[in-house]
Amino acid sequence: MRAGVDVKVRRARSLDAAAAAMPDIFDRVAIAVLVTIAIVAAFTFRDYGLGWDDYTHSEYGDLLLSLYGSGFRDTRALSFVNLYLYGGGFDMAAALAAKILPFDLFETRRLIGAAVGIVGLLATWRLGRRLGGPLAGLCALVLLATCPLYYGHMFMNAKDAPFAAAMIVLLLGVVRAIDEHPQPGPRAIVLVGVGLGLAFGSRILAAIAAPSGMAALVLILIVESRSIGLRPAIQRLWQFVGLMLPALALAYLIMGLLWPWAIQSPLNPLFASEHFANFFEKPWRELFAGKLYSVPDMPVSYLPRLFALKLPEVMLALGIAGFGGALAMAARRSVPINRRAALLLVALSALVPIAVALVLHPAFYNGLRHFVFVVPPFAVLGGLAAGWIAAHARALARDKDALRAFGQPALAALAALFIGGVTLPAIDMVRLHPYQYTAFNWASGGVRTAHKNYMLDYWGLAFKQAANELRATLDARHETPPAGRRWIVETCGPQRGAEVALGPQFETTWERKPADFAMTLGTFYCRDLDAPTLVEIVREGVVYARVYDIRGRPVPHLLTEPPP
Repeated sequence: MRAGVDVKVRRARSLDAAAAAMPDIFDRVAIAVLVTIAIVAAFTFRDYGLGWDDYTHSEYGDLLLSLYGSGFRDTRALSFVNLYLYGGGFDMAAALAAKILPFDLFETRRLIGAAVGIVGLLATWRLGRRLGGPLAGLCALVLLATCPLYYGHMFMNAKDAPFAAAMIVLLLGVVRAIDEHPQPGPRAIVLVGVGLGLAFGSRILAAIAAPSGMAALVLILIVESRSIGLRPAIQRLWQFVGLMLPALALAYLIMGLLWPWAIQSPLNPLFASEHFANFFEKPWRELFAGKLYSVPDMPVSYLPRLFALKLPEVMLALGIAGFGGALAMAARRSVPINRRAALLLVALSALVPIAVALVLHPAFYNGLRHFVFVVPPFAVLGGLAAGWIAAHARALARDKDALRAFGQPALAALAALFIGGVTLPAIDMVRLHPYQYTAFNWASGGVRTAHKNYMLDYWGLAFKQAANELRATLDARHETPPAGRRWIVETCGPQRGAEVALGPQFETTWERKPADFAMTLGTFYCRDLDAPTLVEIVREGVVYARVYDIRGRPVPHLLTEPPP
């Protein structure tokens, strides 16, 4: 009998020792994940092509540098197309880095994009860890790192990916400040100021964070007013707000540096908000659910459906569970109020932007790129759910003698399910490289099923690989341009991107004039030609781009739409 008791004691001690060692292991694994992503990015950032906006954004970065370099005499940046309505922090950083790093401008932009994306991953890890412990932080990091939508955009999206990174930094800062309510420390104040300044310095949409933050503070006020009285609760709230005012000043300074037009007049941010409140471009049609819609008239199901089809299954399941769990804990009186408010804040940060978009119904287009910023907080919720599930399994193994024998196998099974769940999108990311952002999850049938019903490579990144293979094909055939001119390539897709990718031996055109080759995206608005195919860029059986040999052939206009 005594021997049996000793075995149980030793087993309990073994479990305690293993549990005590796990936090350090989880943190080390998280650091290893970040380092691995940084290494992979360093070897692959050159693979990502140019999209529709890259060339214009690079010009904006140069103009902002000229603005500061000229002592504000060169003011072209303050009226440059419509980009003056956005902050240009990323564009300036890339332009500065291009003067130092041994890469060309557009390669440098991809590298800086990767670095900014990794900052977002780091902030996601730290936020998940702060709210749920080391395991939750690690799971949040892995969920985001294996999300093709986030990973793909961080390399090539000059607006939405930096904005997503800034918003998760801001969320981390606000959660930390709420943890320290009513006396936030200097680090929390600075982090909030930096995050808020970077977010507004990217997009005016940063204002969408306000309702979630206010809801968290209102929750604290209501709960504290019941326990200590309304007046003391209000006093504590005002103390918190007063201590946070330096964060607003820091944010305004950073915003002004990144978005100088915004501080030319105090009302300029409001003008920018009003501009973006209405669709400001000539409407076009995009493919959604197998039908063509004008982007201002896109169905209200656009966002929910695309999130359900594009986010990995494990992220969807854990994120939804984490959202419900966060709301449940926020309503539980036994949980400390600071923690309740922080959980409510994170849950609303993932929900409110989508809910507002569904109610206001702006123009929906280009997939989910405008909503990449809700993915990091959703990953945090998923990490919290994973941490809670693991904690319950450990508690079951420890406290129920009849089930103790199944505790470790249960934990192993949960770990296997999680690893399997994140392996599926990771496989897609490898197969689709460098077009990870086009991925659809396995339950939807992947890109092979989606390409007939949804937009895939709407940025036109495939033109870089198509251009590289066209040059290689011509070199292998020892073909040179006709005497006295360059090769002429008619494009259906981002012409500037094709021009940069093709290089000095080529010129590009949209016009219907004699051309040597036609470079087209594998999308619904580019015509399939009856001409020899020189290059075909394919992923998972789906054509992302083609190059046709149209020398001596009459070619119809490349832009078309399929029949209704």
